[in-house]
Amino acid sequence: MKKNVAQEEAFDTSEKLKRFFKRWTGPALVAIVLLGLWETLSRYYDAYLILPPPSSVAEYLWYAIADGTLPGAVLVTLKRLFVGYLIGIALGIPLGMLCAKLKVFRDTLGLLAMGLQALPSVCWVPLAMLWFGQTEKAMLFVVVMGTVWSLIIATQHGVNSIPPIYVRAAETMGSKGMHTWIHVILPAAFPNILGGMKQGWAFAWRSLMAAEIYVVILTGFGLGQLLHYGRELMEMSQVIGVMCVVIAIGLLADKLLFSPWENFLRKKWGITND
Repeated sequence: MKKNVAQEEAFDTSEKLKRFFKRWTGPALVAIVLLGLWETLSRYYDAYLILPPPSSVAEYLWYAIADGTLPGAVLVTLKRLFVGYLIGIALGIPLGMLCAKLKVFRDTLGLLAMGLQALPSVCWVPLAMLWFGQTEKAMLFVVVMGTVWSLIIATQHGVNSIPPIYVRAAETMGSKGMHTWIHVILPAAFPNILGGMKQGWAFAWRSLMAAEIYVVILTGFGLGQLLHYGRELMEMSQVIGVMCVVIAIGLLADKLLFSPWENFLRKKWGITND
């Protein structure tokens, strides 16, 4: 019996490894080919000042990590991002529910959210500097403004999209008031809210990068400042290296924060069998 269980576990592990290699072999080969072409062309045309080779970028990343410059900048940026993003969520979801529930909020705040969401994120940077100066509050304001409007719109749309029978069935079973909102409406609207959270994250990330590039704050140098100094010093290896880190953080955020929730919702609603 134990032998059969061990064989089944070994078979499952083997299948998982096969699926893993099958999924990532193609992208890995494409990445290797592209990096090889990039290295060859950069060295052949001697384009170090325009597009340095991957080896030069990797060398910068190695030394920036070794001396603590890059890890420190990542921590500063992520701290600003997470604090502002959480504030945006805490404001956006309740306000979106109010817009869905009350016409006065829908005709005022809801309309304002629609207009301000279309405003490019970088437009908040000059306003933040005028209001708060070159402080952490300015960074926080920019991130919150990049997050909150998407959450308001997504929450309002999610609540309005709930079939009325859900609420009527809950009321029939004795649910009312905040209990209905927390245990019925919010879970039913969560797929739309999750989409707004994902979009708000992207907007907040772009807003913060723009703010850090244009605003120098002595209390902490983030990834945006490293990009800015790389441009000022004509260090293209630094510029491209920091860009690669920004891309990597964005991909990790999607895989670690949002993909698990999306997979959970797909399984819950029977969309996938994986």
